[in-house]
Amino acid sequence: MAASFEQMRANVGKLLRGIDRYNPENLATLERYVETQARENAYDLEANLAVLKLYQFNPAYFQTHVTSQILLKALTNLPHTDFTLCKCMIEQTHQQEERPIRQILYLGNLLETCHFQSFWSSLEENRELIDSIAGFEDSVRKFICHVVGITYQTIDRRLLAEMLGDPLDTQVKLWMNKYGWTEDENGQVFIFNQEESVKPKNIVEKIDFERAVYVSSVHSQRSIPLGHHPGQTQRLLAAVSHRFAVYSPHTLSEGSSSRTGLHRELQRLLHLQVLAVWQVGRGAD
Repeated sequence: MAASFEQMRANVGKLLRGIDRYNPENLATLERYVETQARENAYDLEANLAVLKLYQFNPAYFQTHVTSQILLKALTNLPHTDFTLCKCMIEQTHQQEERPIRQILYLGNLLETCHFQSFWSSLEENRELIDSIAGFEDSVRKFICHVVGITYQTIDRRLLAEMLGDPLDTQVKLWMNKYGWTEDENGQVFIFNQEESVKPKNIVEKIDFERAVYVSSVHSQRSIPLGHHPGQTQRLLAAVSHRFAVYSPHTLSEGSSSRTGLHRELQRLLHLQVLAVWQVGRGAD
């Protein structure tokens, strides 16, 4: 079965890359592909968007059932923005007048705004919507666990069960094990220590010493039109060039204890050099 789906994916991929991408005669093939995705718990956003685009170009071919499947499959890929993208490609008249689509959009809004308990209550009243979507509930629970993981450090187990649509607490343990969450004797689920996940980024500005001296030499020798204060600018450039010349590569030996300080000094002087050139340019204007 998996092999047949992969073959179908390959065939659809070739179709979408060709000149017939938006040929309405290909709609039947693409619609079957959407149904196959729903049945086999697979997903292909590009193909689904092509279907919605064909519906835009050919309103008479619009299929509510297929569009509903596309929207539901997009929900299974949260927190990615597929659902919003698909929604924007559906005409407002269909969004407002087609009950299945209207209900799915409502469910999607509940998920995107993290009203998880309300989502499960509403889904229970419209279970026929997901009858043909394999793995829909588990995909939603995976998204909810993602939200819980980045939001909570600890959470009450009963609340977690409600958020996962499992008020009888039959699946919470499975999801806790999946994500490595633990429970203490008070019924609090330890999610994650956010402080341990903080990974500060060190931004290091590296300047090759030989190149810094070379840049200084080039700028000091270049003929630059002076602005309103030519004497001041010339003195600034001369001072910077002199300081670069003092810090030659021979001064910055590997064993020198002052190498780090000199490196920082070179960075500062290079920035000063650039500022001087910029000021000259402004004066020339």
